[in-house]
Amino acid sequence: MDLGTGKDLDEYSINGERINHHIIDIREAGYKYNLFEFQHDFIHAYDEIKSKGKIPILCGGTGMYIESVLKGYKLLSVPENKELRESLAGKSLEELAVILSSYKKLHNTTDIDTAKRAIREIEIQEYYKHATPDETELSPLNSLIIGVDIERNERRRKISVRLKERLENGMVEEVKTLLDSGIPAEDLIYYGLEYKYLTLYLTNQLSYDEMISSLEIAIHQFAKRQMTWFRGMEKRGLKINWIDYNLSMDEKVAAIKELINDANKA
Repeated sequence: MDLGTGKDLDEYSINGERINHHIIDIREAGYKYNLFEFQHDFIHAYDEIKSKGKIPILCGGTGMYIESVLKGYKLLSVPENKELRESLAGKSLEELAVILSSYKKLHNTTDIDTAKRAIREIEIQEYYKHATPDETELSPLNSLIIGVDIERNERRRKISVRLKERLENGMVEEVKTLLDSGIPAEDLIYYGLEYKYLTLYLTNQLSYDEMISSLEIAIHQFAKRQMTWFRGMEKRGLKINWIDYNLSMDEKVAAIKELINDANKA
């Protein structure tokens, strides 16, 4: 799952020197990775990097995943509830959405993207009703947060260009290989975005043009939600230092160095 996840590993170098990376290629394709696992995988990598006298850099990822480690979200490892799953089996997506809405307000439509995802979210919410976090919850991190401030239309243009490049570089073939390897289509649809729409295309549920159009719209919507989340992070007390996208690379590096120096003085 390389192109669809945007690993871009060829960019992990500076002046020919390889940059060590962590928490990439740590699970098999089709695995249902979750926020709880990410928190603990992150802290393991964070502690390992710090032990070597290096500065850990958390780069990319969704706003929720970033905030979960910065603020030390209280999360639980939620086990499978077979009895609950059996009681929900066969219900329509609309029925599952109604059940889930009885637990929480549905801010994120990806929770009800598929029946399997909706059932899992209900399972999580039901577990949280009766359980409390253990004493190993993570501590908030003292971090310098830097974001790239890019104008909306330029962001949309770059998303469209990137999607075209990934398709030209073999993203359809990547998803076909995953399906041919035995990963169920529903499992790939569960991931959303690229894997959802390419799977729908490869299983003849969308035409190629419909896939492109729907996927592009979905990515634009996702990017908008991410920016809303980052603004929300600022309201929740996490200061984000925004750097103008239009600056040259040298100017961006200089701005970041100045922020680091200021943080070290504080």
